This record gives sequence, C-alpha cells and structure tokens, in this order.
Amino acid sequence: MAKTLIVVESPAKARTIKKYIGADYQVKASMGHVKDLPKRELGVDIENSFRPTYQVIQGRAKQLTEIRKAANSAEAVYLAPDPDREGEAIAWHIAEEIRAGSKSVHRILFNEITKKAVKEALQSPRPLDKNKFEAQQARRVLDRLVGYQISPILWDKVRKGLSAGRVQSVAVRMICEREKEIRAFQKKEYWSIVAGLEGKNPPPFEAKLVESGSGKIDLGSEAETQQVLDSLEGAPYRVRRIEKKLKKRNPAPPFITSRLQQEASRKLRFSPQKTMKVAQQLYEGVELGESEMVGLITYMRTDSPRISDDALKAVRDHIRDQFGGDYLPEKPVRYKSKKSAQDAHEAIRPTSLQNTPEKIARYLSRDEQRLYSLIWKRFVASQMVPAQFDQQIVDIEAASPKSGEAFLFRASGTVLRFKGFMAVYIEGSDEEKTAVEGEREGPLPPMVQGEELTLLGLTPHQHFTNPPPRYNESTLIRALEENGIGRPSTYASILSTIRQKDYVVLQERKFVPMELGFIVTNLLVESFPDVLNVEFTAGMEELLDQIEEGRMGWIETLNKFYTPFKADLERARTEMRNVKRQGTPTDITCEKCESPMVIRIGSSGEFLACSAYPDCRSTKEFSRDEQGKIVVEEPPETDQTCEKCGKPMVPKRGRFGLFLACSGYPECKATRPIDAKPGESSRDSGQPSGETCPSCGGQLLIKRARTGNRFLACEKYPACKHAASFKIGVACPTEGCGGDIVERSSKRGRLFYSCSRYPDCRFTSWRRPVSGECPDCSNPFLVEKQLKAGTVIGCPVKGCGYGRPPETEESSPGDD
Repeated sequence: MAKTLIVVESPAKARTIKKYIGADYQVKASMGHVKDLPKRELGVDIENSFRPTYQVIQGRAKQLTEIRKAANSAEAVYLAPDPDREGEAIAWHIAEEIRAGSKSVHRILFNEITKKAVKEALQSPRPLDKNKFEAQQARRVLDRLVGYQISPILWDKVRKGLSAGRVQSVAVRMICEREKEIRAFQKKEYWSIVAGLEGKNPPPFEAKLVESGSGKIDLGSEAETQQVLDSLEGAPYRVRRIEKKLKKRNPAPPFITSRLQQEASRKLRFSPQKTMKVAQQLYEGVELGESEMVGLITYMRTDSPRISDDALKAVRDHIRDQFGGDYLPEKPVRYKSKKSAQDAHEAIRPTSLQNTPEKIARYLSRDEQRLYSLIWKRFVASQMVPAQFDQQIVDIEAASPKSGEAFLFRASGTVLRFKGFMAVYIEGSDEEKTAVEGEREGPLPPMVQGEELTLLGLTPHQHFTNPPPRYNESTLIRALEENGIGRPSTYASILSTIRQKDYVVLQERKFVPMELGFIVTNLLVESFPDVLNVEFTAGMEELLDQIEEGRMGWIETLNKFYTPFKADLERARTEMRNVKRQGTPTDITCEKCESPMVIRIGSSGEFLACSAYPDCRSTKEFSRDEQGKIVVEEPPETDQTCEKCGKPMVPKRGRFGLFLACSGYPECKATRPIDAKPGESSRDSGQPSGETCPSCGGQLLIKRARTGNRFLACEKYPACKHAASFKIGVACPTEGCGGDIVERSSKRGRLFYSCSRYPDCRFTSWRRPVSGECPDCSNPFLVEKQLKAGTVIGCPVKGCGYGRPPETEESSPGDD
C-alpha cells in the first residue's frame, strides 16, 4: 500500500509524475475543480460577509471518493494542483474534504513537470496559501455577484439567455467602441511625390519628397500636388547629405501567457483557447519513446519573463555550442516584469534544450510540434545578441528653377550586417506590412556628397487615411493586457464567451460587434458605469493582487465594490430601458401603417418590427452597411404562390429554421416547408427515399412532420404503418457506437438530433451535427449554428469558439 498520496488535476499530469517517483507514492487526479458555487442560484450570502456556499461539482463525486479513500490509508498527502490561484483553490477544497484528525496535508509547487522539479518540490513542501485562496475566492464571488444579478435584468429587459460579466462586458464594450470609431471615421485624402533617380553608379533608386522651403510637405489635393510638380519641372537634383549608421534590433523576451496567445494567433492561427489547450498538454507531459513521459514546457499561465539561473546557463551553453561566441551576449539578458505582474512563475520555456523541436517532432501531434517549436525558438532567441543593420540615409536637394524654392527628397537603404537572434526567430506583427516610399530593403548605390543625379521621372501618388483597425484575437488580448483587464488565465475564456453569447462575431479573423452587443453594452454603460469602466475593472484586478499579497482583506474588498453596485442594481431594475417592450428606435417607417419601426430581438436574432404592434405586425429583416446604417433586406421572391390567396410565398426564419410564408401576412397566415412543392403540406405523399419497407417490401417515402423534421413512412400507409427516423448522413460521433444521426421531435415539437441506436446510445443535439473534428479542441463533431449573419459551422463544446462558414476548407498556414 502506498504510504504517500499526491493529488494533481489531470490524469496526464498524474501519469507524468508517476514515472518520476517510486512505488511508495500513489498519484490521483481531481479532474480540475471539485467544488464550486451552485449553478442555479447565487450561492453567496451577501448579508453574512459574502459567505459562499460550495457544492461538489456534478461528475466529481467519484474523484473525491477515490481521493478520500486513498488519503485515509496514506501517512501524508501532497496537494500538487497548478501553482496559481485556481490551483490553490482546488488544493484548498480537496484539503477540506480529506483533512481528518492529525492528517498531514502539504502543498507542493513546481513550475515544470520534470523529475528534478518534482523531487525538489517533495523535499520542500509548504502550507496551503490562504491569501492566494482568498484572492481566488474573492474573484469568484465578485464575478458571481455581477453575473448572477445583472444577467436576470438583461433577461427581463432584452432577451433570455444573455449574460453579463465583470471582464467579458468590458471586452465587448471595447469592441463596440472601436466599431463606433470605424463607422464615424471620415477618410482624408493626401498625396505624395516620388522621384526616380540615377547616379553615376547603378542601380536606379527612388526618393520621397519630405520637405519644401517652408517646412514639412503636406499635400492634401491633386491641385496642390500639381503645383509642386510644376515647380520642380527642369530642377537639378544633387546629393546634399549622406548619413550612415548602425542600427540594432533586440530580441523579444521569452513568452508570457498573453504574448504566447498573441503570437500563436499571428503565426499559427490558433485561437487563445486552442493555444492554452495545446500548451497544457506540453506542460503535463508527452511520451517520448516507449515509456518516457516528459513535461516539455514550464507552467503556461504566467505574466513574468523571469528565467531561472539553471535555465539561463543551459541556453547560453546551447547558443555557444550551436552558433558560436559571436551570437552570445557577454552577460545573460534579464527582462523586467511589468509593474502589475504577479511574478509568481517563470516565463514559458522548454524544460530541456536537449529536446529540440526536430529531435522530438515524431512524438508530437502537428499542433503540439508547432507550438513547442514557437516556444523553443523564442526562448533561445531571447538570450542571443541583437541583429545589426547598416542603414544609409541620403538627402537630395532639388531647387525650383521657377521660384528658387528648395525641395528635399529622402531615400534610405537597409542591409542586414549580422543576423544575431534573427538566425533563430523573428517576432510576428499585427500590422500589415506595406512598402514605404523611398525606403528599400537592400543597399543604395554608392554616392558622394554634392553628386549630381539624373531624374528619371516624378510620380504623384494619391492616398487616403484609414480607420482604426478592428480587433483580432491577438490585438484584443494585447489591449486587455495593456489596460489591466483580466489576467493571463482568463483571456481565452473571455474571447470564447463573448462569441458564444452572439455579442460579437469573427469575420475574416476580426471581431465585429453584433447589434445585440451594441444594445447590451449601451444598457450596461447607462446602468452600471463602474462595472463597464476600463479603469475600474483594472483597479479591481489590482485589489485582487493585494488580497493575494496579504495587504487587503477579501471581505473588505467585496464591501467596497458591493455598496455602490447594489444601488446601481436597484436603479437598473426599474429604470433600465425595456428593449423587449420598446425596441430600439430607428428612422425606418413601416410601409403598412407609416409608424416608426424599431429593432427587436427574437430567438433568431435582431429584426425590424412596427412600433404599433400588436395593431400592426409588420416585420423586416435588416443588415448594416460599413457606416452602421440600417439596410432593409427585402425577402427574395420565389416561384411559388400561396394556395390560399395567390400571393407570392417568401422565405422566413422561425424557431425550426427556414420556411415559406405568404407575403400577405398577417391577413393570410399560410406556411409550408421550405422544400415543399406548391399545394403540398407536411402530410402529403412525400418523395421516394430509395429504401424498402422492412415490413411489407413497399417503398419508403420521405415525409415531413408539422414541426419540420423529416421521417420515413411506407407508401402503403395506412395498410402498412411502418415509419422510421430520417438519417441525415452523419455517423454518430460516440466512440464505438456505429449508429447514425437521425431527426426527431421533442414533446413540444422542437426539432433535435439523436443517435439511431437510442436508448443504447443517448447522444443528442439541438443543433444539426456535421461530420469532422473541431480543429481547436478536437471534439469529434461540429454543428450548424444559425446566426444573424447566416449559417456557421461551429464547435458545440462550451468555451470553444471555433466557427467557419459552411462548405469551406480551412487552410492552415505553415510556421514563420
């Protein structure tokens, strides 16, 4: 019987640690958090010092029972969840469950899961960190107070199922405010002039006009540009000044969590959630060979670029051996942490430089190999010397023969002299690279001061200023980090949640706010100015840090927040605008009664409705143009007519999806399935399926129920009453099942999908399953999601924000 119990979060971590220790140790996995606040109630006693009520998480009872049983027979228990606030909370709750009598319970921490780190941790256990646990508890209670008390107001005023969050709502606000800037942007015209020149030595080169005799050049129109071109006609060109200088470019620091998420988004097109999932796998351990389980990187949730002395020595030895002394700085490079950094853990780095990406590539999945390579190269490059460039800047003077005014043109050329860290790694950029006029990658031809140049031509270029760019995943994380919003461990879930709630969508990898995002943000800013304030939210993060450092009490912190928040809640319940009842006013007029139309939010998204409802039930679909103006979408005409009144049938979207409805609604309320022929109802003869009835040998027909779902029925009905569910052509994703996905209807008539082998297999989905594994989280199937912008193929796993247009193949670019 094992004398010592070690408890970690995951089975993978447990397997890796088990390889490093002897038979006297037993390792159990908690499978993450074991206790949390209840799902369907607040779970916080506000009147009693915000006392939380914790419950065992559904599905974790078995793990807790096994851990208790193992702890009862062990002499000592070592709690080894991750070394952060969440890990401390897991350890604290497990300790509460197993602590009995004089049971010896210890906390151990390791920044990397290697044999050396695990053994050192076991030799230096420590007590549980109450301050760190209370910091996590304060954050959890704070988020529960905000989410569970604001969200019901949104359900009442806007739509069921919405949510608000202390951090997620601020992120949505930032996206909405950026979109407002883009819509309000007025582009401005400007011009530039480029001279093609040639000296005594080849090759020809270009120089940009930068100054005139009156100062910096500023050309705002074609007419102004033409005046300058006229002045320069016949002007001589002469080299006024030549400047040569050495430029250095320093390497980027090793990864912290936010920088890893940003770079993986830029270079690998990984979502933040996928980045953290793959990094977790690399941290917890990968099998290298038949039996060797190795943690390949250090802990991946960190805000510090600090590197241990052992790691610095190892990387410097590697650089000296592989690249030579010219690539090695005299002293190790020390990177400073930000003022707000907790600095509890090292930067993200490989645990051993012997495990090069090339050496272990065959043991890793493609995603693991790509992310590991990124981490490994960035770490090595961070300790190498700067890259060196020779830059030459040439100022060229042209004197107008008409006015005598002097014009200054400038050309520059840059040549890489010494690669330095660039021999290993170059950091990506969020900005699109565009050629700069007058600047060239490469040398300028040899010139001397006073040399006369030959003009090959003057070329005017028209330009327009650009609006601020929309946030992508990388730039939004950077903005959240720079503003002190959230923490490294929260960015992935924030970006996923705001997409799940249909507040924003990703279009061409950029965040675009939905109308729902604007509406909810405006309501929250009006009613909860502090909660939606960037500086206030950043200040709360600092208070949580102070709780962890023991400089602030968690109850005191919550009291400071809750007193004004409670007043805002009471005011919002009565004063917040009721969008459900009133809608959002527009300048669109109802074509039936000439009343103003308003934006309302239904289960299928936003739509225009007449403000005179219920007297007038006119509705319209709409979209927005680039400036955010409403564009009414007229329903496309079909070749089908209503069998009741003869008016054209038009497509509509309801809770069961698309259907055809009479354009004469509400006077005529005739409807039919989208693929039904004129005159057919859902109970008509149906179409041949190509299958044979197993009861009588007749042909099975595809028919449609009133709810819209299809089913198979025998052509000889009612003589033969055989019926079967309709298969959608997708195999059941349950491993080893072998069944097919079929359409079914709930008791209330709602369409859903389930396995044909029910009840042996109980797979179900409200959304239509699609074959194919999720590229972000490896879930074995995808689903169709009906959004305002149209149908999207997405992942059904909560927290995974993967989505793509239907019937498209996604490319996965290679590493830079």
